[in-house]
Amino acid sequence: MEWKPDQYLKYADLRRRPAIDLLTRVDLAAPQTIYDLGCGAGNVTRLLRERWPTSRIVGLDSSESMLAKARAAEPGIEWRLADLAAWRPERPADLLFSNAALHWLDGHESLFPALYRSLALGGVLAVQMPHNRAEPSHTGMAAAARSGPWRAILEPLLREAPVMAPAAYFDLLAREGAGLDIWETEYLQRLEGPDPVVEWTKGTALKPLLDALAEPDRGRFLADYSARMAAAYPRRADGVTLFPFRRLFIVAKKG
Repeated sequence: MEWKPDQYLKYADLRRRPAIDLLTRVDLAAPQTIYDLGCGAGNVTRLLRERWPTSRIVGLDSSESMLAKARAAEPGIEWRLADLAAWRPERPADLLFSNAALHWLDGHESLFPALYRSLALGGVLAVQMPHNRAEPSHTGMAAAARSGPWRAILEPLLREAPVMAPAAYFDLLAREGAGLDIWETEYLQRLEGPDPVVEWTKGTALKPLLDALAEPDRGRFLADYSARMAAAYPRRADGVTLFPFRRLFIVAKKG
């Protein structure tokens, strides 16, 4: 799947805030090597550069269009195309940082311990993932996918919730001996404009479903989903739509 940077970055400030909250909990003075897993267009990677200007920083992503935008904005950072499910650092890393990327991968039971083992002594694995699949933004998406003539095309694309309960990550990483800080935050996001929740999900979970359909089914499916979102997240009298969004944070330190 090839991402559309401009659509994803429509809500750049709201998407960046959890990354900043995660970054404040990383207790490292001068890491030598930092990898940003799922760097996208590089807007969070630049925060890593601002905090640790002398570190070697590598941004990894599976989307060449995202990486092209990142390279154009920040040529001083290394940008690499990579499959995060299979990627591991050549040498132990001081910081593996990932903001809103690892929920796209399956097999967290093996992925997270493997990433933790890729750290140098004293290194940190810092991860933020959306944990919102039980909310109308996602349950409504699945319902719309199953409700029309497009069901046979879209239903195979619906994924089981990839993010586990916080305690499951605690158990996985505690067995590795990690020092752990795990928490959840629900952000009450203030969105404006027409169909703002649809515009939000178009940049993420909705995209593979839209990409799979041709017109007129794409338009009909989108209209179905849009009606569900308007009912679940009504626009207030002041023009604002409130969109609660839960995120899971994991900071695991080695040694």
